[in-house]
Amino acid sequence: MAYNQKITSLHLDVLKEIGNIGAAHAATALSDLLDKKIDMRVPKVEMVSFNDMMELVGGSENVVVGIFLRIEGDAEGSMFFILPIEQANRFIRRLIHDESFDFKNPPVSELGLSAMQEMGNILSGSYLSALSDFTNLKIYPTVPGLSVDMFGAIISIGLIELSHVGDNVIVINTSIFEDGVEDLETVRGHFFLLPDPDSFEAIFKALGVS
Repeated sequence: MAYNQKITSLHLDVLKEIGNIGAAHAATALSDLLDKKIDMRVPKVEMVSFNDMMELVGGSENVVVGIFLRIEGDAEGSMFFILPIEQANRFIRRLIHDESFDFKNPPVSELGLSAMQEMGNILSGSYLSALSDFTNLKIYPTVPGLSVDMFGAIISIGLIELSHVGDNVIVINTSIFEDGVEDLETVRGHFFLLPDPDSFEAIFKALGVS
């Protein structure tokens, strides 16, 4: 049995705690970037099947904005941050003060793409830093890649490594919102964490919950 099929609610609770610490660090960095008070929360961490993961983002053919990176070091794997296009547009329009920006209307401005890449750097770096601090594992993110494509095409890179050993993915639900702004303005995305098979065991042994 692959290790990722033995994950319990205790494992997910630990990952949620780590996620919220990472979210707090990311919120501070985003607040500096946007020059306004930003808050982030991780309302839920869950283990889902590949099929359920597809449904979370509206199906494999749904076009989304995706940030992808590899995790290297003592625990290797893949990480994706996926945003619906309208959510990504909302965030980038605020960041670059351009209400005409639209990922669905190429060519997309280099300023907007750079802003999205910077968001990916902040979010992934904050989460992985928190995971590294908790586990004392040396974990390094690669430079994030950015893609606007069908979700199935974006995620297929990480699935190549995992498809032969199991069918589950760790989902870290993430909410990003501005203090004092209506809930409708909240940006909601999903982190998909796909540790390589050996890395599941390394991570949870280091956390003391293996």
